Amino acid sequence: MSKRLSTTSSSPDRSKALFRRVPSIERILSRPALHSLANTFGRQAVTDATRTLCAELKRAVTEGLTEEELEERIRALDEAVGEKLREEIRASLRPAINATGIIVHTNLGRAPLSDRAVDAISEIARGYTNLELDLETGKRGSRHQHASHLLSRLFPGKSALVVNNAAAAIMLSLNTFAAGKEVIISRGELVEIGGSFRVPDILERSGARLREVGTTNKTRIADYEQVIGTETGVLLRVHPSNFRIVGFTESASTEELAELGRERGLTVIEDFGSGNLLSLAPFSLPHEPTVAESLASGVHISIFSGDKLLGGPQAGILVGDHAAIETCRKNPMARALRIDKLTYAALEATLLSFVEGKATREIPVLRMLSAPQSEIRERSERFIASLGDTGQLELAIEATTSRIGGGAAVDAEIATYAISIVDPSTPAQKIVTALRAHRPPVIARIRDGRVLIDLRTVAEQDEPSLRTAIAAL
Repeated sequence: MSKRLSTTSSSPDRSKALFRRVPSIERILSRPALHSLANTFGRQAVTDATRTLCAELKRAVTEGLTEEELEERIRALDEAVGEKLREEIRASLRPAINATGIIVHTNLGRAPLSDRAVDAISEIARGYTNLELDLETGKRGSRHQHASHLLSRLFPGKSALVVNNAAAAIMLSLNTFAAGKEVIISRGELVEIGGSFRVPDILERSGARLREVGTTNKTRIADYEQVIGTETGVLLRVHPSNFRIVGFTESASTEELAELGRERGLTVIEDFGSGNLLSLAPFSLPHEPTVAESLASGVHISIFSGDKLLGGPQAGILVGDHAAIETCRKNPMARALRIDKLTYAALEATLLSFVEGKATREIPVLRMLSAPQSEIRERSERFIASLGDTGQLELAIEATTSRIGGGAAVDAEIATYAISIVDPSTPAQKIVTALRAHRPPVIARIRDGRVLIDLRTVAEQDEPSLRTAIAAL
C-alpha cells in the first residue's frame, strides 16, 4: 500500500508529490481504450486531449485537490479523454429550452417554427424540388415565385420579394433606388440593431449617401422638404420597433412622407421591422402597427423580418408596388441575397397559416402571446407538483411579466407567472450556470437573487427535460 501524504505537508512539497502521481502522457496513451480512441479521432487529437486533461489535473492539485480525488480522476482518464473528444466534435448549434419569458429571443434563434413549417422543411429537404423549374413549361423558372403568391394574397394588389434577412432587404432596396444618391432619414431613426449593426453602416454599404434631417426628438415633414434635391434617391422611414423616444417629441407621419415622395417622384421605403400581421389588441397588448397599415400609408416598399412576430424562418421580406418590387428583383444583388429551398418551405407553411386564418393556433409565437396568465399559472402549479421532492430547493410561483423581444413591441409587457427557484446554499448565478450546462441547456433569468422559470416560452414537450435539469441541481 502506498504511503499517504501527510495533510500537514507544505503546499509546494505536497503539490510536487502529487504531480508525480500523474502518469506520463505516453503511459496514458498506451492504454487500450486510448488506442481505440486514436482509431476514431486520430492519435494527435487524443494526445492533445490527454495533455490538456493532465494539465487540468495538475492545476487542480495546486488548488487543493486531495490525493483520493486525484487517484479517482486518474482512473477515469480514459473516459474523460473520450468525453472531451466527443464534446469537441459535437454540433455547436443545438436545441435549447427558453425559460426566460422572452418570446422572440434573438440569442436563442428568435421565432420557433410551427409544426407545419417543420414538416414542410422535412418534406422538401428529402429530395429534389421545383425550386427553379416551371412545371407547366418544363423550362427554367425563378425561385422568387415561391411565397410571393401567398404574400400577394395577404396584401392584395401588392408584389413581394424575399431575401435572407431584413438588413439585406434594406441594402438591396437602397442599392436599387439610391446607389450614388442621397437617402434622407430622420436623425431620430439612425438606430443600431442587434450585433452592433447600425442603419448608417448598412446604408453606406448599399452605395447610397446618408442625409440626416431634423433632430433626435423632433423631425417635421418640412425638414424633408427643405433638403430634397437632384441628388435625392430615397426617403427612408425606420419604424421604432426596437426603441422608443418619449417626451417632447414630434415626427412626420408615414402618410406625410409617402405623399411627399409622390409629389417629388421619389421612392419611399419603410423599414417596418417586426413583421406584425395581426392586431395585438386581442392579446391585451399596446398597439403595434401592422404591415397592412404600413402599406396603406402609401409607401412604395415595406420591409420586415420573417422570424419575429410573423413567426417564421429568418428572412427579409419586401412587399410593395409591383414596379418597385420588380426593379429590386432585377438587381444583380438580389441573387447574392436570395434564400434557399428550406427557408421557402418554412416561410410558405407559415404564411399559409395566416392565409387560412389558423395563425394564432398554429404559430408558436402567437400561441405564446395569446396564452392567458391563468393558463401559465396552472401549468406552473402542475409542473411543481410533478417535481416531487426537490431537497433544499425552495420553489414558488410569483407574478411577473414576459416580453415579446426581438426588437418587436419594445414597450409591451405580458402579465405572466414564473416559477422561482432558491437554494439557500447556492447563489442564483451558479444555478443558472448549472441549468445552462444541462443537455439540452436551460436558459433562465435572475430577479432579486431568485432564478425565474417562465413556462410561457417553454414548449410542453420540453417540460420533461426541464424537470430533469431542475432535479439535477
